Amino acid sequence: MNSTLKNRLLVGGFIVLLFICYKFAVANTIALKQEYDKLSTQEALFNNIPKQIAILKKKEQYYDSLLTAYKIGGTSIQNNILNTVTSFSNKHNLKITSFSEPHTILEKSLRTNTYTFTVQGHFNSILQLIYTLEQKTKYGEVISVSYEKKKNYRTGTSYLQATILLQSFG
Repeated sequence: MNSTLKNRLLVGGFIVLLFICYKFAVANTIALKQEYDKLSTQEALFNNIPKQIAILKKKEQYYDSLLTAYKIGGTSIQNNILNTVTSFSNKHNLKITSFSEPHTILEKSLRTNTYTFTVQGHFNSILQLIYTLEQKTKYGEVISVSYEKKKNYRTGTSYLQATILLQSFG
């Protein structure tokens, strides 16, 4: 054997030895290090679970308080609006003359409901009702109010009638 053949065999053997070392030692070490990092992050998440549970319970209490503050119950929005308008009307001497089914529009996966109802009574009471619906209950926004002065020919008295359109999304 001459020296060039010996050198080639030595370099080839060294490369094969490096490959075997990588395959059995270094690759296993890298895989174990990656698994250790993954388990460390999972351990940190599991240690943080009681804190997250406490935060979620506080959020739940906050959202429940919002639901009670804005008088949103477990029933439909239409029923909640009707209950609010009825209770307000009883307190402020208004009369609900009509409450129609909501008009629903579905556009680009956004559902828009428009509730139409008519009340009659004094202007200030109707204005307070609109303010209550829009600001205190958060059912949606009042998009239109149409006032109409009508006369009852039988009794000879005039009264104010307002048709209110309330629009909500969702």
